[in-house]
Amino acid sequence: MVLELKLRKVGNSVGLVLPKRALAHLKAGEGDTVCLTDAADGSVRMTANPEVARQMEVVKDVMHRYRNTLRELAK
Repeated sequence: MVLELKLRKVGNSVGLVLPKRALAHLKAGEGDTVCLTDAADGSVRMTANPEVARQMEVVKDVMHRYRNTLRELAK
């Protein structure tokens, strides 16, 4: 799914209004929390599952601590 959305001013902040189609895809609704995570390719991913954000932080930590080992294994 590719959606082009406009950022809108909401008070002193900027917000993004998600259409029904995007909410259905995320399985999220009003009042739910969404998480944004950085992807390896520089993009940002949005998920309605906060567990994914925690898991990504753990993976980043492991990749940083074992970067030399992982580099050798990738050869």
